[in-house]
Amino acid sequence: MYYLAVDIGASSGRHILCSYENGKLSLKEIYRFSNGAVKKNGTLVWDVESLFSSIVAGIKECKNLGIIPYSVGIDTWGVDYALLDENDNLIGDVISYRDARTEKSILEVEKIIPFEESYKITGIQRAQYNTVYQLYADKMSGKLAKAKTMLSIPDYLHFLLSGVKKNEYTHATTSGLVDAKTGDWSFEMIDKLGYPREIFGKLYNPGEVLGDLRKEIQEEVGFNTKVVFPASHDTASAVMAVPAIKGCPLYISSGTWSLLGTELDAPITNEEAFKFNATNEGGFGGTIRFLRNITGMWAIQSVKKELGGKYSYDDLMNLAIDCKSTGSIIDLNDNRFLAPESMIGAIKGYCEEHGLVVPETVGEIMDVIYRSLATIYAETIIATEKITGKKFDVLNIVGGGSKDEYLNKLTKKYTGKRVLAGPTEGTAVGNLLAQIISAGEIKDLHEGRVVVKNSFDVIEI
Repeated sequence: MYYLAVDIGASSGRHILCSYENGKLSLKEIYRFSNGAVKKNGTLVWDVESLFSSIVAGIKECKNLGIIPYSVGIDTWGVDYALLDENDNLIGDVISYRDARTEKSILEVEKIIPFEESYKITGIQRAQYNTVYQLYADKMSGKLAKAKTMLSIPDYLHFLLSGVKKNEYTHATTSGLVDAKTGDWSFEMIDKLGYPREIFGKLYNPGEVLGDLRKEIQEEVGFNTKVVFPASHDTASAVMAVPAIKGCPLYISSGTWSLLGTELDAPITNEEAFKFNATNEGGFGGTIRFLRNITGMWAIQSVKKELGGKYSYDDLMNLAIDCKSTGSIIDLNDNRFLAPESMIGAIKGYCEEHGLVVPETVGEIMDVIYRSLATIYAETIIATEKITGKKFDVLNIVGGGSKDEYLNKLTKKYTGKRVLAGPTEGTAVGNLLAQIISAGEIKDLHEGRVVVKNSFDVIEI
């Protein structure tokens, strides 16, 4: 049978068609489209109408290839959502997590529920873009009062495909409103913040079959298929694709963000985890993704865009390799790097403010980014091992960023770990595993990870 993963990142989306035969996965990218938040009346928003049109166009490509997938599932980035009215129409725009609207609301939320208190409940890191703070901005603007339903971005896109409104668990956990121990919404927090209970639907696990394509979609694409929840938060899908035989090692899901952590059976919300600002997000099969969000390839993507596409990613990497290092190391998790008008300007400004050597050439800028990433990886691993009480020998890098050979080498050098890179399509692979497990062709995640190991080349750095 064939399965279709729609994997949407902050800058692009892709449709990956998969066949599963003789214990191996075979992937083919059949469609790709661009994505990105755009400024509308001074606010960063997502063009969800365009996104959905691209999703349908990619599904239609299956018909053109003469292949009808058994099921389709969508994964995206975390925290963002759509609010719907009583007629299931969008209320206003779907706002990007990189918009600055939460600068005030985060302070208001923490007057009501101090972060230390919310962390004990949710285990979710303090980040100004979390859904809990975005919703308060909607409350302050009056937008929330009109809402009857809240759907995460992938929940909303699945709804447009199937006509079924359901909330998927792994994505919901990124909101900062799910109790990490019970795996359900924290209505204690929801009530304290004055959010309407009715908008928070029952949480469903990855593998849930939502139903068939809506009739209008069937007519447009020329066939019917099942719509199935993958682990719809892209990192949750990526972690499923870590090709481990025994358990899950230390991993980096490397893309726009670098998500570095491990897989646990239960959350850790103690004082050490709180001070480290670690996050406990939901994973497939009720697991916990204990990790830290690190600004990843976003910095490199931003520099590339700022330079007008003059350099390819390989060009930028080689400029970093060839330059004389300034030795400057910056904190890429500083809020100034979240959505700067100029990433290069933000990097130079940080160095000036902290008395570091200011990089001038493109190569020096890239060197600062690369070495800063490797440094924070090393620091995060030390803290993760201390908090979890586990010692890791292997670090597995999955996702598109695993193709960056120079960053992989620096990561090995700075962390002292055995580094494995691949699969590069980690998120799509995890998305597909959830669908195949749902269909009964693979027994469980353990078997799925063995299949991943047997299906893809994993490179040791």
